[in-house]
Amino acid sequence: QEQLVESGGGSEQAGGSLRLSCAASGFMSNIYCRGWFRQAPGKEREVVAVIDTFLHTTYADFVKGRFNISKDVAKNTLYLQMNSLKPEDTATYYCAARRTLDCSTAPADFNYWGQGTQVTVSS
Repeated sequence: QEQLVESGGGSEQAGGSLRLSCAASGFMSNIYCRGWFRQAPGKEREVVAVIDTFLHTTYADFVKGRFNISKDVAKNTLYLQMNSLKPEDTATYYCAARRTLDCSTAPADFNYWGQGTQVTVSS
């Protein structure tokens, strides 16, 4: 059974850092596009960053220069390093996967989702 499991969320003060991880298991073929999304209460789910099979990355404007997406192919694990955290980064963060060569930033285009991990940033 294909599964994505996030870890690494928690509480942090503004200006601090957190690192999220997303381990993939049960996938019998390559996952070409992986990404991080987030959803705050009362808001729609939005892209944070995506990375394709060629390691091309796309970031939302609000995280450029602060967050970094990466992956360890051998471990089949996706990471999100979050630095200079702001209170507005508070949300549930989800990792997602898409089995096509063309990456996307639209949540509706992703086939697989993790359960989410909470990130809370206090001022």
